[in-house]
Amino acid sequence: MTSTLLYHHLLLLVILLLHAPLCPAAGGSWSLLLPSIGISAMHMQLLPNDRVVMYDRTDFGISNISLPNGKCRPNSTDCSAHSVEYDVGSNTIRPLMVLTNVWCSSGTLMPDGSLVQTGGWADGYRRVRIYKSCATCDWQEIRNGLNQQRWYATNHLLPDERQIIIGGRQAFNYEFYPKMSATENSPSFPFLVQTNDPNVENNLYPFVFLYPDGNLFVFANNRAILFNYSKNQVVKTYPTMPGGQPRNYPSTGSAVLLPLRMKKGVAESVEVLVCGGAPKGAFANANNGRFDGALDTCGRIRISDPNPQWVMETMPLARVMGDMLLLPNGHVLIINGASAGVAGWELGRNPVLSPVTYRPVNQIGSRFEVQNPSTKPRVYHSTAVLLRDGRVLVGGSNPHDKYVFTNVLYPTELSLEAFSPSYLDPSSSSSRPRILSPKTKTKIRYGKRIAVTFMVSGPVDLNSVTVTMVSPSFNTHSFSMNQRLLVLDNANSTKALGRSTYRVVVTAPHYKKVD
Repeated sequence: MTSTLLYHHLLLLVILLLHAPLCPAAGGSWSLLLPSIGISAMHMQLLPNDRVVMYDRTDFGISNISLPNGKCRPNSTDCSAHSVEYDVGSNTIRPLMVLTNVWCSSGTLMPDGSLVQTGGWADGYRRVRIYKSCATCDWQEIRNGLNQQRWYATNHLLPDERQIIIGGRQAFNYEFYPKMSATENSPSFPFLVQTNDPNVENNLYPFVFLYPDGNLFVFANNRAILFNYSKNQVVKTYPTMPGGQPRNYPSTGSAVLLPLRMKKGVAESVEVLVCGGAPKGAFANANNGRFDGALDTCGRIRISDPNPQWVMETMPLARVMGDMLLLPNGHVLIINGASAGVAGWELGRNPVLSPVTYRPVNQIGSRFEVQNPSTKPRVYHSTAVLLRDGRVLVGGSNPHDKYVFTNVLYPTELSLEAFSPSYLDPSSSSSRPRILSPKTKTKIRYGKRIAVTFMVSGPVDLNSVTVTMVSPSFNTHSFSMNQRLLVLDNANSTKALGRSTYRVVVTAPHYKKVD
């Protein structure tokens, strides 16, 4: 594998942070980037060129941004855009044209740096859409690119550089893209039938993570399996999460694969964290005007143990429809969402404005920390992605079936914000490294050693330097698909090169199943 370029797309996030002392509670800061991007960012993906592609749906009505040069969608009087590309560096927006309905779809960033997006609603059910960023590029669509209708499905990139598309509404099966042949079928997936609550579901947008052995960890509703998709076999069944409460859409919680710490090419342990959601019965109650309080619990499980068991923890703030993002320092950010109700039109209440960070290496009882609040509710259909500069881009929120800006509890939100975690605070500047090499877009190969040279103005504990590698994820409906963070093996190699300049040598992953 040493001749193969590391990672599955051209953007490689190598971020180095020092273990600084814990910041005081209520850290981080917010900034308004744009008061309106013209659409409500229901889906987000960071691209290799520091652009972020976003889109909502084609049947929201006329958006607040027009397509360029008088264009209109074919067979439509709607000449407004429902997708945009955001340029992080220039803080500008360019409108894009999606041809069919991308509502509640899914996607994956592919090895060539293109976003391959699948499914949607109505005329978009079986579409595959491809976006490769350039100054004049736009969406390309493949009619009937999918075998099955995919709406509320989850995608994940595989070691063979295809993506698997799992589930969706009334789609108890999975398929792959691109296809190996025209006759490739969609194997049934009984686990999705078993986890489907009648008339509620609670298993849409399942949480899917690639295990280092090539199998998939799949969590739906309140339980999980390890799945061999090549043989269509369940390898292991994990215990039901204590309490048995639902965690997937519409009782929407979120989940992350915790950072993988590499030692001699092997992940030391593999853990999953699932947080938030809504209690049983909350969906029916919300539809009848009663809004149950969100769940305030997280379940953490070491899926690499011979006998894995859930360990439950309590968040400082209950949350449904929250997003969970891996930060480059190995912490988890829990952001957006509400404290009552469920996902769906007009079904959420009481926005949670304060993010929370979770420190996986701390002891239970000292892992959560509440951050400074935003002033903008981000409820149903809100999004968040990590940027290369360490900020978190936050957008969206539209709990209505159209664009609605007045006379409602939570108007459609078109703005774009950035949340800067506490490692970007001015008080942390002396311990924040500036990477001198490798340069952006350096090609790195599997199993090879990487020398990272950096500068830090403050004191440095040579034994506390880590290098992390982050995979940009596709975010929608409170789940970030393909999200992954590696803590690379540095074998305590950090050395001082001179005043304020240091070098650490790390080893890249040995194979694609890890990254």
